[in-house]
Amino acid sequence: MSDLEFSTLQYRERDGVARVTLHRPERLNAFDLVMADEIHSLWKTLRHRDSVRCVVVTGSGDRAFCTGIDRDARVPQPSSPFMVDDPGIALGPKSADLWKPVIAAVNGMACGGAFYLLGECEFIIAAEHATFFDPHVSYGMVPAYEAVHLAQRMPHGELARLALLGTAERMTARRAHEIGLVSEVVPDNAALATAAEWAARVVADSEPSAVEGTVRAIWAAREMAKGQALGLAPHLVRLGNLGAERQAELFRERPRGEGWRAR
Repeated sequence: MSDLEFSTLQYRERDGVARVTLHRPERLNAFDLVMADEIHSLWKTLRHRDSVRCVVVTGSGDRAFCTGIDRDARVPQPSSPFMVDDPGIALGPKSADLWKPVIAAVNGMACGGAFYLLGECEFIIAAEHATFFDPHVSYGMVPAYEAVHLAQRMPHGELARLALLGTAERMTARRAHEIGLVSEVVPDNAALATAAEWAARVVADSEPSAVEGTVRAIWAAREMAKGQALGLAPHLVRLGNLGAERQAELFRERPRGEGWRAR
């Protein structure tokens, strides 16, 4: 249940997990200006919502997670070529300074502007029939922001192939898993349930401050030079660690190996 309502998103909150669904199925969940504003506002809201400790984001239906920006959306641009207004920048949770973990469940197509959002999730669960592609070059556009996000998650050659082939090729979920873009491939229509299962484990098995500090540390390692990230590490440890007595209590309460699953 939830007291949050949106016109382009479906939101459900239960047992510490928020489920966010991009809900424009008639447009294959392509985002418009309203959706961009709503999802950015939601990320900001979740920063203050202590009842939420982990987020699962997915797309409505089984055809698409998100197909980028709605081509009917009209985005006013400044006259200067040195400034660009891009609504996709607002899609990612990290752009809103949200450090609670976000898990994506991809059921269908994920392309173009979808990578603004996927690029800022912790990891991706994909259905067997999911596909990934970027059509920008096929329509005379440069996938600059998308390429920056994906360069942090996949090998250079695979990114170049994805970006340069445009609509000519779609990367399968299996291939996306092989190169590390996707964390796990599951049977069709099981992506959301699997992502929700992992989110529930994060909530049940981990302390909130430790989780958020870990997310912040992982992203620092991704975005900073090694020396900078290591310099930040002691501060994250002090902020996120529980006291020694509480750590000892948790160690006694939770036998080693409890709840683990091999993969």
